[in-house]
Amino acid sequence: MPDPWFSADLRHFVVAFALVVAGLLPIVNPVGSAPMFLAMTAGSSRKARQELALKIAINSFLLLMGSLIFGAFVLKLFGLSVPVVQLAGGAVLSALGWNLLTHDAPAPTDVAALPDDMAMMRAFYPLTLPLTVDPGAIAVAITLGANRAHGVERVLIAFIASLCAVALIAVIVWLAYRYAERVSAWLGHSRTMVVLRLSAFIVLCIGVEIAWNGARALLSEVNFATVPGVATPASSTLPAPAIAAPK
Repeated sequence: MPDPWFSADLRHFVVAFALVVAGLLPIVNPVGSAPMFLAMTAGSSRKARQELALKIAINSFLLLMGSLIFGAFVLKLFGLSVPVVQLAGGAVLSALGWNLLTHDAPAPTDVAALPDDMAMMRAFYPLTLPLTVDPGAIAVAITLGANRAHGVERVLIAFIASLCAVALIAVIVWLAYRYAERVSAWLGHSRTMVVLRLSAFIVLCIGVEIAWNGARALLSEVNFATVPGVATPASSTLPAPAIAAPK
């Protein structure tokens, strides 16, 4: 007979693993970010792009795991909230999407060679943050990390499951970016530009949505009682209804 404790632990591992993958992978969306990775590294050598793909995957892994483990603590340390991160990060992501949407990418034959050291300087910003791991992914990772399990054994299982899930996402990022140039060559320049425009527009929409979610959460926390001339129902001075004396 199977050990019931092992079955419960395995079930907890699978649930935690699936929760992290389902929550983060659609937001990270490495396949959708691959055309923008090519546009932002235009002129780089194939070797530099392959090295960048590995660096971005490693950076994404560290950033997501750091958000899962230390995100809530860091926000509390600096007195920040998740809506503030969403608002600021959404603005940065919107600016990135707008820049990619409005600037024409040159044809491969017209692109000047980009020095490998300059390309490597872009590995973290903006290729990892906010292109690959955007503020929405960080906010989701912080939320997932804040909902910790109870008990040392369950916490350890959840940590291992999160580690495996984020590692899987990083591997998908590496594969999508490493072979993005081959896919682009197969599609051709015109089709790649169409995919790039669509991806940039989606990034712009995602950035606006993230910023709006943060702004809406902040607006819902506004205390109108502190605004001069605005009276809340709790602080209104309406006279109490008169109660008729019994006859």
